[in-house]
Amino acid sequence: MHKHDRLAAFLRAFDLKARVLSGPTDSANLYVAAREVGEGASHIRFNVAGGPPPEGEFAVIVSAGVDFSGELNPLVGTLPDRMDFLLADTPALQGVADLFIGEAQSPRCGTVSVQDRLCEVIIVLVIRRAIAAGAVKAGMLAGLAHPALHRSLVAMHDEPACKWSVERLAQIAGMSRSHFIERFGSVVGETPGAYLTAWRLTLGRKALMSGRSVKQVAYQVGFGSVEAFSRAFSAKYGVPPSSVKNGMGWQ
Repeated sequence: MHKHDRLAAFLRAFDLKARVLSGPTDSANLYVAAREVGEGASHIRFNVAGGPPPEGEFAVIVSAGVDFSGELNPLVGTLPDRMDFLLADTPALQGVADLFIGEAQSPRCGTVSVQDRLCEVIIVLVIRRAIAAGAVKAGMLAGLAHPALHRSLVAMHDEPACKWSVERLAQIAGMSRSHFIERFGSVVGETPGAYLTAWRLTLGRKALMSGRSVKQVAYQVGFGSVEAFSRAFSAKYGVPPSSVKNGMGWQ
C-alpha cells in the first residue's frame, strides 16, 4: 500500500456503492459516454450530487447511480459538483471504462456484480484524479492535494485516536511548526486541532449509527473521556451522542 494513501481511510470508514442503471435516469450520477453513437468510450462525467447526463456533446453509453455515504462522508462535500474527464488523458480510466462497457454490452455470468465493482473502481480513479489535478483550491480536498500537508492529513485520518500534537503533525509534513500552522489554515481552512476534532466526530457519528456504545466510541476515536466526546458531539451536531439510534440516525 502507498505510504500516504489519501483515500484508504475514507474507503474503510464509508460505504461506496454503485449500481449500473438501464439508462439515464434521475438516480444516475455517473456517465460513461462517447463522442458519437456507436463509438467507443471517450468521456466520463461524475455529478456528485446528481444532475443531467452530458447530452448534446456526448452520447451516453452506460450510466450508474453512485453513493459514497452521502453527507456522512466529509470527502463527498469537498468534491466539485461536476467532474468531467477525457479518457484519452487518463489511460487507467480508459482501460476500466472499456471493461465496464464490455460487461454492459455483453452480459455474462455474474455480470451485474462485475459491473458494479468496476463502477466503484471508476469512482476511486475519478477521485484520485481530482486530487492529483488540484480540482479545488481550499478545504479537505485541497489539503489532500498539497505536496506536504497531505501527509499530516493522512496521518490523522489513519490514526484518529493518536494523541497528535501540532509539532508532530508539522514534522510529518516536513515543515516548521509556524509554517505548518499557516499553510494548514490557508489551504484547509481551519486549524489542525479543529480539523482533527471534526474528523474524530465524523467517525464517532458513523460508529454510533452502527450501534456501538457512546463509551466505546469516545475512546475509539480519540477523546480522553466520554464527557469530552459528548460535549464536542453536542456542540457540532446539536444533539447528544446518546440520541443516535442503531442505524436510525437521530431520535
